Amino acid sequence: MATPNEAPDHRRKWNLEEYEKLAAKRLEDDDEDSADAERGTRREFLKQRDYQVDLDSRLGKSVVITKNTPASQAGGYYCNVCDCVVKDSINFLDHINGKKHQRNLGMSMRIERSTLDQVKQRFELNKQKKTEQKKKYDLEKRLQELQEEDVRAKEYRRDKRMQRKRKAVESTVTAEPEEEDPEMSAIMGFSGFGSTKK
Repeated sequence: MATPNEAPDHRRKWNLEEYEKLAAKRLEDDDEDSADAERGTRREFLKQRDYQVDLDSRLGKSVVITKNTPASQAGGYYCNVCDCVVKDSINFLDHINGKKHQRNLGMSMRIERSTLDQVKQRFELNKQKKTEQKKKYDLEKRLQELQEEDVRAKEYRRDKRMQRKRKAVESTVTAEPEEEDPEMSAIMGFSGFGSTKK
């Protein structure tokens, strides 16, 4: 404790006990990995995921949730490996990339060291993929595709125009007034609205 005449110490103080606990916990986790190895259940190295993570198939959909609704169909993202529900996509990605989930899959968080030959093979594989992705179009084939597309567009426009004409004809047919009855006109006092036709 500083006396009133001394200036206070502004240096940061480290809590050694807390860091000792963290180090002991880390050692304990490493011991669990070594205990798994001793039992013959050595965990695999971390591997790349071979499936797509489905984050947006249920996006924007409404679901009625009752007391009897299983957790996998309730709101949020369900992890069937850990049997838990995570409420948003960011936390779901954090979960499936996290230590607990990977342990449940039987993997450790360690990765296998690659050799120089493996790295070279990977570069070659990526180069081959790039060259396969480039499609070389034949000029005549491309022109033919464009002409076919133009023909389809013209047919579509012509069909639309014909439909509009049919609708217009149908509406005029239904809207035409009925023929005038000359006797009825005479009774009502109409003599013909100024036309010369009699």
